[in-house]
Amino acid sequence: MSRKTHTQTLQAEDRRYLWHPFTQQRDWVKTAPLIIERGQGVYLYDSDGRRYLDGVSSIWVNLHGHRKGALDRALTAQLKRIAHSTLLGLSSVPAIELAKRLVGIAPHGLTRVFYSDNGSTAVEIALKMAFQYWRLRGGSNKSKTKFLHLGQAYHGDTLGAVGVGGIPIFHERFKPLLRPSYEAHAPYCYRCPLGLTFPQCKTACADSVEDVLKRHHGEIAALIVEPMLLAAGGMITMPPGYLTRLRKLCTRYRVLLIADEVATGFGRTGRMFACEHERVTPDLMAVSKGLTGGYLPLAATLTTEQIYRAFLGRYEEFKTFFHGHSYTGNPLGCAVALANLDVFEKEDTLERLQPKIAALRRLLEPLRDHSHVGDIRQIGLIAGIELVKNRATKAPYPLAERVGLRVADEARRLGLLIRPLGNVIVLMPPLSTTLPELRKMVGLATKAIRAVI
Repeated sequence: MSRKTHTQTLQAEDRRYLWHPFTQQRDWVKTAPLIIERGQGVYLYDSDGRRYLDGVSSIWVNLHGHRKGALDRALTAQLKRIAHSTLLGLSSVPAIELAKRLVGIAPHGLTRVFYSDNGSTAVEIALKMAFQYWRLRGGSNKSKTKFLHLGQAYHGDTLGAVGVGGIPIFHERFKPLLRPSYEAHAPYCYRCPLGLTFPQCKTACADSVEDVLKRHHGEIAALIVEPMLLAAGGMITMPPGYLTRLRKLCTRYRVLLIADEVATGFGRTGRMFACEHERVTPDLMAVSKGLTGGYLPLAATLTTEQIYRAFLGRYEEFKTFFHGHSYTGNPLGCAVALANLDVFEKEDTLERLQPKIAALRRLLEPLRDHSHVGDIRQIGLIAGIELVKNRATKAPYPLAERVGLRVADEARRLGLLIRPLGNVIVLMPPLSTTLPELRKMVGLATKAIRAVI
């Protein structure tokens, strides 16, 4: 069978059998799907042998490039021991070692690790822990059963995580299935809901958080936030001091702070965890995506000793946290995650990342002059380029014009794989991307934007 025939067969079978996430299948079945066959470094190769730069780290998970030798070796070495054993009533060497390592690098005060499979489940666990914690505390604390989130927030697709989401197109239709929660303004400086300008505003957007907490703290178990960045909301970066203020507000009003570091953790923002930018320790922290360097699905929810101890009691008291997954603490995932952390140490990943962050900022600067680029937001090696119909009024392109998708299609034709968030073009390359590769990525993205608009 020729390569072309092989590809055509796969495309037909994809359209016949698969249902893709976040994809309008009516459009999909009219296209010729791009089928990835292998990867090497920051490149992906399709079934026809064409090469593409992986401009979004295979949706924000890959850190050190595809086929990273150290990670490949860790995976195969663990396979020679055991692929999986349960943590229900047993333990495993990789799970123990990884928990110790995670506590060692996490914000100070996070001392316990609960494993799961993905970002949504890590968030779900944090929500359930916060809910049960206050019930175990007893008395008036039992009324603390709701959550507070930000507008434009996205924390996953399981129902608990959807219940603390703030993106209508993703979350609105599921409202009948959800518990009610509170929402506060997003710190969206480009489209400030208060019509103010930073820094003169003095992060007045946090006032809406305080207003909700002041009025409803007696019924709020936790505030959940992606620290420093609302990722799926459009790569919305938070103004300096905003996260610090949220931490202080949570402490003042006796509300737990949940940090969703699923997208921001493991070097993405230039620090191991985004909370470190403002030296904030949350009460619970969810991590996934980059935890295994983009190799296997694994997640963890970290929490404090105080919260952990609230769940201790006699067997018959049923204070136990009744939650778990079949693949909780999977040894293969934990082994690769350990190797991932070794790479960070041995290759000085965070230190070597800093010149790339500065280079990305420089490379994006010329795009600010484009008549349809409204805003460019960057933190670490993450960038969002917001395209607008009218720069003077900030009027967005109508969704029917599919501007973001058209730019992504053009970028793909040029050899760069990206996936937009509506009209926001996202660049989130692997941390291992070299300066020449980064320059090429930005150049191709720029060329695609100019070709479309």
